[in-house]
Amino acid sequence: MDFKQELEKLSLQLIERKSHIINEESTKQALIIPFIQKLGFDVFNPLEVEPEYVSDFGIKKGEKVDYAKKEKQ
Repeated sequence: MDFKQELEKLSLQLIERKSHIINEESTKQALIIPFIQKLGFDVFNPLEVEPEYVSDFGIKKGEKVDYAKKEKQ
């Protein structure tokens, strides 16, 4: 199955499950994590994907984002 088909499948699953996606955690489990996996990342590998990443955006310092690609060191 190619990337476009994988995204279409995920989209159909979300439509089917949307009434059960009721908070941030269920959104992460049903949408964010599967989408990051479709992009080819191992979401369970902290060397690859970092949850609760602390980042600076413009004048905002120490803001957290849910997930970030881990930089290679």
